[in-house]
Amino acid sequence: MATISPRSPTGTSVFDKSLLGGTSRPIPSSFYCFGELPQYMMLSVVVSTLNDRERLLSCLDALETHRPATLESVEIIVVNGPSSDGTTGAVRAREDVDVLVEISERNPNVSRNAGLEVATGEIVAFLRAEKLIEPSWYEAVETAANRDVDVVTGPVYGTVRGAMTSETNRTFAGRSVTGLNEQNVAFDRTIVTELDGFDEYVTEQGVTDCAHRVASLGATVHWSDEMGVQTNVGTDGGQTEPDWGQLYRSRAYIFGKNYGLRPTVLRRPLTSAISDGLRAGRAVLSGSSNPSNWFANGSVVALNLLMGLQAGIRARYDDRRPQRNPNGMSTRHDRAVTLYDRRDTSSQ
Repeated sequence: MATISPRSPTGTSVFDKSLLGGTSRPIPSSFYCFGELPQYMMLSVVVSTLNDRERLLSCLDALETHRPATLESVEIIVVNGPSSDGTTGAVRAREDVDVLVEISERNPNVSRNAGLEVATGEIVAFLRAEKLIEPSWYEAVETAANRDVDVVTGPVYGTVRGAMTSETNRTFAGRSVTGLNEQNVAFDRTIVTELDGFDEYVTEQGVTDCAHRVASLGATVHWSDEMGVQTNVGTDGGQTEPDWGQLYRSRAYIFGKNYGLRPTVLRRPLTSAISDGLRAGRAVLSGSSNPSNWFANGSVVALNLLMGLQAGIRARYDDRRPQRNPNGMSTRHDRAVTLYDRRDTSSQ
């Protein structure tokens, strides 16, 4: 088994130099630049995980099991962190993971951008560790690529809040937006580069923000029923309580950034907040929830709606391009704490 060599994002060796044979080498300056990568693979699959080792291993098993023998150009990238459950060792012990990126932030969009930075595929897909691809998943992605589709997404099955099992299209300020599943989506490299990856201000529904920006660019989005994934339900039953403050701050930011102060658009997060508040209120009346928690959550939601809207309007004027991404992948290169790259055979 080949050893995956650890490197820091600045190119110096980290921690134990013996793992690199006692030497360190700088990473080429083109490492983080899409346009200058020396080699392209057909498909990169970025799997994000956080303290979810067992479900991650099942996800990787499914990716390996269902990979067609005719599809040779595939690289698997795991973005981990900050985990403390032994994920690093478990991933490094596998032959089927090409790159392991360790990060220190819990933001899903930071994780996606960290994976995107090291991906070399012409198509880049994003999954979460708890997802198990169906046997037709690879073929669906390849079919979309052969049809020159910019973005392809498919159903997420299981008890997952907000997951889609069928295609959705909604109109916002005259713009038709096709929904993208947060945990099961693939992009043509050209379009994800033009988008500058994912907006790292958004801590919830980051791919939803991407869907609005994809629509702004006029990119083609394809829904494929064959690109399905199953949710490997954990002990939480797949329905963890969201961070209401972060959720509504992100929602208000997304609408404010992408559409500005349009009453017909801004009423959407407000209506959603009222709906969630009424649902929580019914739980209080039934005795299954605490009234003080209901009031506290309501206050947090109201405050974060205002904060998100303010940040979104500011971001809209900071970046007036159709991409609307002032916090994108190119704005920083310090996401990776440690990088284990099996593709770099010259140091093995």
